[in-house]
Amino acid sequence: MAYEISEIKKIGIGLVGFSILFSFLGVILFFDRGLLALGNIFFLTGVGLLLGWQSMWQLFTKKANLKGSVPFFIGLFLLFVRWPVVGIIMELYGSFVLFSGYGPPIQAFLYQIPIIGWILQYPFQLFAQLRRKRA
Repeated sequence: MAYEISEIKKIGIGLVGFSILFSFLGVILFFDRGLLALGNIFFLTGVGLLLGWQSMWQLFTKKANLKGSVPFFIGLFLLFVRWPVVGIIMELYGSFVLFSGYGPPIQAFLYQIPIIGWILQYPFQLFAQLRRKRA
């Protein structure tokens, strides 16, 4: 099969999924530091297993990506020194800047998933139909 995923990458996907779950629970439960810290640890470990440790290191230390990785790690530090709200805001900004280049491949992948792809494409199809009716 063309898209076989190794066992290590499957574990990385699972860890990233757990990081989303723990971070969501940490925010919902009034910024619980323990859950947010576990979410961050799972996220960094999952990305390391998905990309490989050397590629992850290059992702965070590349000069073009410093604008995103510095706020991410400052947010992680603030989370550990008991400033969870400011830390999460910094981490979200850093993650958005750091991973914004991966938007088009993620969008193409999501469009291929049967139900999710239809839901994501439907508003654009509806908008295109409305434009055709007006013209």
